Amino acid sequence: MARISKKNRRAVWLQLFLAHVSFNVLVGCAIAPIGNMPSSPASPVAEKKDEPENAPLLSIRAKPKAAEVTPLSPLLAKDHAVDWWLVFKFNAASFPGCGSVPHPENACIFGGSLQSYPASSQQFVYASSLDPHLQQGTDCVGTTATADVTDPVGATFGQIYDSNDVFYVTWNDQFYGDPAIAGCGNSCAKPWGHSKGILAWNSSGDGVVMQVSTPSWPAAGSERDPRESDGNTLGCVGDNNIKVSQHFFALKLTQQDLLAVLSGLRNASVVTDVDNAQIVRNGGPKEIQDIVTSLGKKTSGRASTMDTLSSGIRLISKPSALHVPPWQMVSSLLNGTPLRAATWWASPKIPSTDSTTPIGCWDASLAKPGAVEIATTGQWKGKVFGLTGGPSTNNNHAKLGVSKDPARHYVITGDLNQQGALADDCASSQNGRGGLFFVLDNAKLFESVTDLLKGDSAPAAH
Repeated sequence: MARISKKNRRAVWLQLFLAHVSFNVLVGCAIAPIGNMPSSPASPVAEKKDEPENAPLLSIRAKPKAAEVTPLSPLLAKDHAVDWWLVFKFNAASFPGCGSVPHPENACIFGGSLQSYPASSQQFVYASSLDPHLQQGTDCVGTTATADVTDPVGATFGQIYDSNDVFYVTWNDQFYGDPAIAGCGNSCAKPWGHSKGILAWNSSGDGVVMQVSTPSWPAAGSERDPRESDGNTLGCVGDNNIKVSQHFFALKLTQQDLLAVLSGLRNASVVTDVDNAQIVRNGGPKEIQDIVTSLGKKTSGRASTMDTLSSGIRLISKPSALHVPPWQMVSSLLNGTPLRAATWWASPKIPSTDSTTPIGCWDASLAKPGAVEIATTGQWKGKVFGLTGGPSTNNNHAKLGVSKDPARHYVITGDLNQQGALADDCASSQNGRGGLFFVLDNAKLFESVTDLLKGDSAPAAH
């Protein structure tokens, strides 16, 4: 028999050792203990005399991969998250087009074709939790979702629209037929809520809400289910919703916040269709799904609600059946804080009120409101612009308010205009519609927005 050299013996022993280990691993994987079952005895091949009799086998298990959760936040630009932001878009008379700073042409990235409106404006100012002072943007608002351009509206909407794994609800009383809403024509009148926006959340239930004042935008929540007959990018929509001033507000939400917002939307009878994937994709935690399925219906309750969210921002919901002047209701819920409000102020106009103005259209559940002053002009860097409702290029469709009490630093974004009545026809116009209001208590933002709304006022009723 041929002798095996020392070198070859080492090689043979190495091969035997590797074969032994491989066998032990395979056997261990095959019979590894599951749950609380007792471990299988060690293989005779692997048995060591100095180990306990019932020593478990070496086993290899693949760790389950954690499900990836898409983070959602208000964005100033792609990947630049903040807790909240506020945008005010100017009207075409005061700040036309996109300004003098060079910018790329609107590519209609969320759908549609570039419109040639007679007059429009996509110039804007913005503030955020990062810097609450208003500052002017340099691009066309709502058209860009890249990391190198500050466009809060475009970036925040883009993270929703371009994602395949988030859930959303889009609502708007003025979809203008795309999508069609049962029982409505181009728009939905009272007692439907006068409210617009988009809410999105991930599989954990965390999300973001964006309140908007623009008719016909947004009207699709995902590129997988786009609008069929109209655009879904500002500046690319058939309706010229960028001629007059508009506002946009976005806020980061925890799961509990999101439930509160959904409850507020339901209370306000917002217009949506839970069976149409173009505007609703339901999913995530069961309690969220349950509330979503109840949306898109007219409610009959008369109780306003106010919730303090995790951010400290307060959410107010007015139901359509609470027939009171909207901003007087807000003042009442804020302990009678006097307010200055800029809305689509047009017929039927609710005049400015002071502490002595009688309000016949009121509800016993509400305390006495403070004064509500109607702003008719505002200004930015010395340029005056209109803040009343109407078809001209110098009109306003944003709904913004500030406290008139310097000790209360409230900035309010809302859904409802000061249209309706103080007495007699109490269900008139916005008195008879539902909507949401967000109340921020921030001294620096208060200073900036107060300055933005500084100007003329409508006379008080007596």
